[in-house]
Amino acid sequence: MKSILASLTSGYKPTLAELTTLLGCCDKEAQQLWECAATAACERFGRRVYLRGLIEISSYCKNDCYYCGLRASNRCAERYRLSCEQILECCERGYRRGLRTFVLQGGEDNYWSDERLVPLVSTIHSRYADAAITLSLGERSDESYRALKAAGATRYLLRHEAANTALYATLHPQSMSQQSRLHATKTLLSLGYQTGMGMMIGVPNQSLEHIAEDIELIARFGAQMVGIGPFIPHPDTPFANHKAGSIELTLNAIAITRLLMPSALIPATTALATLCNGDHSRAILAGANVVMPNLSPASVRSKYAIYKDKASSGSEAVEGIESLEAELRAIDYTINYDRGDYNDTI
Repeated sequence: MKSILASLTSGYKPTLAELTTLLGCCDKEAQQLWECAATAACERFGRRVYLRGLIEISSYCKNDCYYCGLRASNRCAERYRLSCEQILECCERGYRRGLRTFVLQGGEDNYWSDERLVPLVSTIHSRYADAAITLSLGERSDESYRALKAAGATRYLLRHEAANTALYATLHPQSMSQQSRLHATKTLLSLGYQTGMGMMIGVPNQSLEHIAEDIELIARFGAQMVGIGPFIPHPDTPFANHKAGSIELTLNAIAITRLLMPSALIPATTALATLCNGDHSRAILAGANVVMPNLSPASVRSKYAIYKDKASSGSEAVEGIESLEAELRAIDYTINYDRGDYNDTI
């Protein structure tokens, strides 16, 4: 493990077998891996963490992914859609608090057609010209991605979920295809979006080799943002009885990704914070450099229930930024309120 890690910190591209070995490390070896990744992040970004204001615009979704509480067939899900006015109010509240990136996230909701979404993005862009607009709204047409980019969107998060084709098929209904997901990712990259990929750690049937394949795919695509969080089951899904993903394995995956991709923007995900009782420091000390406080109206946060007991308060919310600042000070980090474009880090 030590020889692989030493090579990795020197720019060596590991084999899948070597990635698998690193993913499986534990105890002192894992701690060494995390420390190397944190050092790499500090060398590129300093001891600073970027903020992204998260606005969960809709809990409706046309898809029926087996792991997600928002799946179309879940009749127990509480559905809502924010109005354009509510979304703009969230942006204004976040902007006043110093946030310079807004992330509009939601299920694949046909209500948010280009006719509605493009003018909204354009309005946000015109009101907050110095802020980045990130979208995380699933698979859309190439034309839609192009129109949203022209309207002012600069980033798009689209987790690939699984590099292994067989594993992808066990997580999604037949109406969804890995080929379609990867085509969308390639389109986003070709259009000049800062593009995010990622996966969950600990989904059913996933092996260390599968995660190694995920990391290799992300590096090969050259994604600028990488979201890696633990799987957390939702009681109203087919995976209700599956155990949550490992915190330590998630940290290993984050750390390896950081070492392979020193300039990537890697969040301390809400899922990881949920399992760590709201603590973001473990992810930061394993190479993460982004936190996404929730800007959504408090009345709907619990309804965006993609998994059980999703954290949406305290340091995971815009109202808790002071708590986040104190949490980061305790490990000698600070918040960076810049918009933090990927190209600025190179």
